[in-house]
Amino acid sequence: MKTALFTSALALLLTSANAFVPSSMWGVQSNGLAPVTTKTTTVSNYQAPRSNRDTMTMVKKSVSSLSKGDLEGKRVFVRCDLNVPLDGSKITDDTRIRASVPTIKYLSENGAKVLLTSHLGRPKGKDEKFTLAPVATRLSECLGADVKFVTDCIGDTVGDAVKDMSNGDVALLENVRFYPEEEKNEAEFAKNLAANADLYVNDAFGTAHRAHGSTEGVAKHLSPAVAGFLLQKELDYLEGTVANPNKPFAAIVGGSKVSTKITVIESLLEKVDKLIIGGGMVFTFLKARGLSVGSSLVEEDLLDLAKKLEGIAKEKGVELILPTDVIVADKFAPDANTQVVPVTEIPDGWMGLDNGPDSTAMINEKLGECKTIIWNGPVGVFEMEKFAAGTFAIAHTMADLTANGVTTIVGGGDSVAAVEKAGLADKLSHISTGGGASLELLEGKVLPGVAALNEEGASVKA
Repeated sequence: MKTALFTSALALLLTSANAFVPSSMWGVQSNGLAPVTTKTTTVSNYQAPRSNRDTMTMVKKSVSSLSKGDLEGKRVFVRCDLNVPLDGSKITDDTRIRASVPTIKYLSENGAKVLLTSHLGRPKGKDEKFTLAPVATRLSECLGADVKFVTDCIGDTVGDAVKDMSNGDVALLENVRFYPEEEKNEAEFAKNLAANADLYVNDAFGTAHRAHGSTEGVAKHLSPAVAGFLLQKELDYLEGTVANPNKPFAAIVGGSKVSTKITVIESLLEKVDKLIIGGGMVFTFLKARGLSVGSSLVEEDLLDLAKKLEGIAKEKGVELILPTDVIVADKFAPDANTQVVPVTEIPDGWMGLDNGPDSTAMINEKLGECKTIIWNGPVGVFEMEKFAAGTFAIAHTMADLTANGVTTIVGGGDSVAAVEKAGLADKLSHISTGGGASLELLEGKVLPGVAALNEEGASVKA
């Protein structure tokens, strides 16, 4: 079954781990490893949002369009996003590894010789601290088959390893960013990456906004160049949400600063019926309305912009929703003194760190009116128990709505972390893996890693 992929796609914005405070105070959320049996998308159980399929343009060729006859015995160069967090050599969150499994399994089960490549961290040249060797071990566990680790990504070392591969074998090449030519997208380096392969699959949505050797340059030397299931699923869901959402359509936007979300908010105001503002940026909007916000985070130089955005929302008939009450604290700490106050009565010296109960009830009621919801950014400092109620309440509401047929999408590391902490990740329609790629798509930019792929139906060299 062919499933459409699309070059124009919506994804969500990046947020801080701690949506209410300056970056110097942000916390870090780390997830434990999930069992190997964690539910993953497979070629047999993945369906693009059906209502959106017939409205798309610029369709890209998918790995699902390649048959056993196309793949058997072929050397397939696969760009994955295996940039996982490590504590020494221990993987602390294997989400990205597990997300890559469907594409790898499909290729392997259809007789391809699968060469995986990825970056890890930001090494300055070859640095064992950033080796992908631990990833090969974990990937072997997830696949239930041996994944050979190759100590380079180009040259004779790779060539020799490929000669020893049988149909269905999987090998993971060393960190592609050990070579500075990767990020420079130097033509000769891209050619060397392609030297030991026949065709190309990009399954790394999180790096598709980078014109690097392994994401864009290599596609010039391998044909066909297609999208993997993870990239496909991201684009299917997120494009559909923008191009043809089931209405009413709501977006929840969190984050500490309006300045990092200007283009995103402006874009959403062209598409949504309801825009719910959460996190630290709430207080810039409230102060722009003339309210006192105590010691809450405010961008003084963007008060006029906040007024302008509210004006645009009104002109376009978009319901812009701000909290009506907040939980305030006398300091940013788990043991802070707290109180619930209306947004019109925030006391001096106190900072807002979560939505109040009335706001939470109101927001959940508004969400209940919608058929499509995008959420990016927790509405409170959910890492601290005193300020987690608002975020978790929204997560539970979205899970309930999903069960009733609403399309729900969550994106951004901290939004995902919040949903996972609430134990609801498998109860929503889609959890996006995107970061910078998501933001650039929402801003209307073309992703080089997507643009480089062959279009569906185009004649390509086999």
